[in-house]
Amino acid sequence: MGKTRRRNWDRLLRELPLYIMIVPSFVLVLVYSYGAMAGVTIAFQKFSPAKGLFGSDFIGFSNFVNLFSMPSIWTVIRNTITISLWKMGGGIIVPVVFALLLNELRGKFVKRGFQTLVYLPNFLSWIVLAGVFMDILSPSSGIVNTVLGNMGVAPIFFLGDKFWFPITMVVTEIWKGFGFGSVIYLSGLTSIDPALYEAAEIDGANRWQQTLNVTLPGIASLVALMTVLSMGNVLNGGFDQIYNMYSAAVYETGDILDTFVYRLGIESAQFALATAAGLFKSAISLLFVLVSYHLADRLAGYRIY
Repeated sequence: MGKTRRRNWDRLLRELPLYIMIVPSFVLVLVYSYGAMAGVTIAFQKFSPAKGLFGSDFIGFSNFVNLFSMPSIWTVIRNTITISLWKMGGGIIVPVVFALLLNELRGKFVKRGFQTLVYLPNFLSWIVLAGVFMDILSPSSGIVNTVLGNMGVAPIFFLGDKFWFPITMVVTEIWKGFGFGSVIYLSGLTSIDPALYEAAEIDGANRWQQTLNVTLPGIASLVALMTVLSMGNVLNGGFDQIYNMYSAAVYETGDILDTFVYRLGIESAQFALATAAGLFKSAISLLFVLVSYHLADRLAGYRIY
C-alpha cells in the first residue's frame, strides 16, 4: 500500500507541469461554458438588465409561448433545417467523390498539390470569404454574372434573391469545407487491403468496377459514421457564413435560428425571447447528438463514452 501511494505521488509530481498547463484552459471553459449556463434562467424571466439575472421576475414558460406565437419562427426553423440538411448532404457526397477521384491519381506530387489547393479555403474565415463572394457574385460587375452575361443569361442577384440565396449558401459552404472533409475519407481509403484490388484485377474488374465493389464497401462504414455524427448539426445553419452575406431581402428563405436569435437579443434587446430561442435550439441539438451517438454505436461501433 505504501509503495503504491509513493508511486502515485511520484507520478503526480512528474506530471504536475502538465496539470499546470491546462489550468488556464480549464478556467476559461469553467467561466465561459459552464458559468455562462446560469444565463439560461433568463428564458424563464421577464428579464430586466436593471434588475439583473437574479432580480428579474420569474414568468415560467411565457417566453416560449410568445416565441412560438411569432409568425416568423416556423419560417426560421424551416430555413434552418433545409439549409442544414443540404449542407450535410453535400458535405458528405462531395468529399467522398473528391477523395475517390484523388485516389485514382498516380502522381504523388500532383495528388498532394490538388489536396493542398482544395484544403486551403478551410483556413479562411467567412468574414474574408464574404467579401470575396460579394465581389465575385455581384450582379453588376461580378465575374460569375459577367460570364453568364456573355452566354446570354440575365444577371442573377445571388445574395439578394430569396430563391438563389440558400442555394448560394449551400454551394459556398460545401466549396469551403469539402477539402477538409476529403482528408478523412482519404485516410479511410489507405486502410483498404491492396490484396482486394489485386484479386479484383485478376478477376477482370476494371477501375470503375473496383471502385464499386472494393473501394466504396471499404469506406461505407466511415461514410455512415460521418453521416450519423453530422446529425447533431441539423439546427446549425452556419451563423458566421449567413450573417456576413444575408440581408432583409432574403429573410424569408435565408434567416436561420442563429441569425434570428442574434437579431432578437443584440439588435432588438429582447433578451428573454432570444435566450428562449437559443435554449430551444440547444435542447433539440442535444437530442440529435444523443441519437446520433447511439446510431454511431449501433451502425459503426463508434463510442466516445
